[in-house]
Amino acid sequence: MQPRGTIRAALLAMAALATGPARASGPPMGWNSWNHYGDKIRDADIRHAADALLSSGMAAAGYRTVIIDDGWQGQRDAQGNLQPDPSRFPDMKALADYIHGRGLRFGLYSSPGARTCAGRPGSEGHEAQDARRFAAWGVDYLKYDLCGFRRHLAGQDLDRQRAMMIDAYRRMGTALDATGRTVILALCSYGWSRVWEWAASTGGTIWRTTTDITPDYAAMMFNALSDQAIPDPPPGHWNDPDMLEIGNGDLTAPGAERTHLTLWVMLAAPLIAGNDLSAMTPETRAILTNRDVIAIDQDVSSHPGHLVSWNGAVQIWLRHLADGGTAIALVNTLDHAIDTTPGTALRATMTERSARELWTGRETGPLTPHTRFTIPARDVILLRLEGPSR
Repeated sequence: MQPRGTIRAALLAMAALATGPARASGPPMGWNSWNHYGDKIRDADIRHAADALLSSGMAAAGYRTVIIDDGWQGQRDAQGNLQPDPSRFPDMKALADYIHGRGLRFGLYSSPGARTCAGRPGSEGHEAQDARRFAAWGVDYLKYDLCGFRRHLAGQDLDRQRAMMIDAYRRMGTALDATGRTVILALCSYGWSRVWEWAASTGGTIWRTTTDITPDYAAMMFNALSDQAIPDPPPGHWNDPDMLEIGNGDLTAPGAERTHLTLWVMLAAPLIAGNDLSAMTPETRAILTNRDVIAIDQDVSSHPGHLVSWNGAVQIWLRHLADGGTAIALVNTLDHAIDTTPGTALRATMTERSARELWTGRETGPLTPHTRFTIPARDVILLRLEGPSR
C-alpha cells in the first residue's frame, strides 16, 4: 500500500490535470511531433514519446507537454464534430488519459483556416464546437497555425489582414475560455502583422515571431536574431522563435546543440523539443536536460535577453535575471576555435563579479573585460554572474 501522503499527492495532481494546468509561470516546455514525424504520426508514436520523456529524464527537467502536431485529424461527422483519423488515432480521449496518467500534459494542433498545412480539417466555422471537443478530450495546449487561413488574406491591405487575423485567433481564444478548461493557446503566425502587438488580446500565451525553423545552423541563427529584435512580451507571455531542432539534421554536433539551446534560453523562449526521443544520444540528452541552463530560460523575471555586441565572429548576448544575476552568452559562429575577451561591451555588467560557466559547471572567478575565453568551433560559453551589476 502506498503511504497516505503519496496517495494524496497523486490525487491532487490528477485534480489539477482535470481542470487544466495553471497559466505558464515560465516559458512552456515539452515535445512536439512535427520536426521528427511530420504529418505521419500515430497513437503509438505519441505514447512512446510520453514514455521516453519520462525515462530519459526530460520530463524531470521540465519537458512535460506532449504535443501532437498536424496529421491527427480525420473528417467531421454529420453533426460537424471533428474526428481523429481512425487509422492513426482510434481513441483520442484514451490517448490523452494515458498522457495525463503519466503526469504529463496533452497538446493538439489546429488552424483558424478550413484546412491545415497538411490539408486536414481546420477549425474555421467550428471554433466553439472544436474547443468543446478539445476540452472534453483533455487538451492542455493548442497550437493554432495560420496556414489555411492565409487564403482569406490574399489581396487585402495590411490593416485589413491584421484585423482578420485578430478576429480569427480571438474566436478560438474566446471559445476555449468558454469551456472552463485552462488551455495554453500558442499562436503560429510566423510573425505576420506584428503579432506580438496584439496576440495577448486574443487569449494567446505564446506567439511565433519568425518563419519556420529548419534543422540547420543558419536557420537556427536567423530565427534567434529575428526574435531578439522583437519587443519584450508582457509578463506571462512568450515570444516564440519556433521549436528546437536539437538532435535533427545538421544540428547534431554538440557545439551546435549547445548554441541552439543557449540562444533559446537567452531569449526566454518556449523549449519545445522535436527530436527522435528513442534515438537520442547521451550527449543530446545531457544538453537538453542541463538544469542550470534551463533555469535561465525559466527565470521568473520573464525578460528576454538580447544581442549586445557582434564583434567579428563572436556574438555577445546579455540577459538580466530576477535575483540580480546576469546571464552572458559568448557565441562563436566560425567553424574553428577562437580566443576572445568580452571587451568593453559588458564592462559595467561583469566587472569583478564571480561567475560559473553553465555548460561545464566550471567556476571562472571574478571577471573583467579582459578575461580570455577559448570558444570551440560553432560553440558557446554561457556564464551566470552572481549578484547585481554595478
